[in-house]
Amino acid sequence: MTKIKKRFVAGAKCPKCGAKDSIMLFKENNIETVECTECDYREQQLEQKVEQKATGAVIGVFKPD
Repeated sequence: MTKIKKRFVAGAKCPKCGAKDSIMLFKENNIETVECTECDYREQQLEQKVEQKATGAVIGVFKPD
């Protein structure tokens, strides 16, 4: 079993509860996922959509609804 690397997004604010610095970003089964540590907010985006939105020096773009 492989360990999933989770990174906190500095300065990010949860769209559901509004908590600052509580958003984690990680890949789960090749799906980019953001999750709040304070509430049950969770959103996923397929890798193909991330690649389509990424341009130039941007590594990836994740836009929560």
